[in-house]
Amino acid sequence: MALVDLRGQKKRRTPEEMIAHLNSFSLDLAFSAGVWFFAPGGGRFHDRYTPNLTIKERLEVAAELSRYGLKAVEAHYPNEVNEDNVHLYKDLEKNAGVRLATVIPGLFFDSEFEWGSLSSPIPSVRKKAIDRTIAALKLNKELNTDFAIVWPGIDGYENPFGMDMVAARDRFAEGLAEAMDAVPGIRVAEEPKPYEPRGHILYGTTAEGLLLCAKVESLLKAPENVKLLAEGHAMMCMNPEVGHMLMGFEDAPYGFSLIMEYGRLAHTHWNSQPLGNYDQDLNVGVLSPESTEASLYVLKMYGYKGYFGPDINPERMPVQQALKNCFDALRAANERINNLDHEKIIMATSHPEKNRGWLEAYLIRERAPKSISLPPLPPFEK
Repeated sequence: MALVDLRGQKKRRTPEEMIAHLNSFSLDLAFSAGVWFFAPGGGRFHDRYTPNLTIKERLEVAAELSRYGLKAVEAHYPNEVNEDNVHLYKDLEKNAGVRLATVIPGLFFDSEFEWGSLSSPIPSVRKKAIDRTIAALKLNKELNTDFAIVWPGIDGYENPFGMDMVAARDRFAEGLAEAMDAVPGIRVAEEPKPYEPRGHILYGTTAEGLLLCAKVESLLKAPENVKLLAEGHAMMCMNPEVGHMLMGFEDAPYGFSLIMEYGRLAHTHWNSQPLGNYDQDLNVGVLSPESTEASLYVLKMYGYKGYFGPDINPERMPVQQALKNCFDALRAANERINNLDHEKIIMATSHPEKNRGWLEAYLIRERAPKSISLPPLPPFEK
């Protein structure tokens, strides 16, 4: 399968070149959604509020949402997509134009993964994790997806005392590289999360994820993978989730920019999240809409061309309405940033000493309802 070319993300631009780019490039809001949250399963403190849905029923919901802009779905192997039901996903694409964007190896739910999956110190368990990853990568290849996602949610620890953390990280990276070499040419995107379900998750922050990318790529040996790396393609990339970044007290716009600096932003997951809180998966725009706008502006600055995937937990409203709300929140934010004065924004950030406070005053006025009369902007100096 042909890799989506991410190399342009690394392009450096002068302020003048950035202004020209911002005036000519717009984000294509192609939406994806994970089939796992089409029937939220309750939690530690309450039963599910909505009935469970079969995979066929979930894909019928996806087909319905295609009329509202859903372009792709995401699914875990083998519980959500597998060799026996893959025809349902092929039918979805054929009949509704909604493709399967990624097959994600399920490396966290099984009881055998109690002490980790790819990082497990138990050889038989680690082999099961590697074999499952290989099977998922094969399905990605068969379906011509853009990437596979790997989430090390069960790989970590609660008690750090005596834990050989270096060995655990090595086992994870080496196991992932082994799977990628077994099915060469498939890009993998890691999704960092600092904690939950483990007390501390391996490679749980944006910076750690970038370290994992470099480490895995250094271990790849399959000729096809080596060739793609030599051509400058990233084989190991990232799928950051806004909520996971905020759980780790990261600034989402900064995190996105850091990943794109290295040409490794393969996919994005969107939601709302209180800073430093547990993983709530609130709908996009419920909290900090300004941060959503700033994140989208970063993606616009560096030329992101991938999917926008809400990753939410709509326990108290129909998933159809929750996703429509998320799509609309992203569309509204994208419309606002596209209508900004990009030249003045870039000049204000390039020469902050000349325009103290101007950018903040400008954004306040751009976000304010037109019915509100505010004093004129401070003078702008080029």
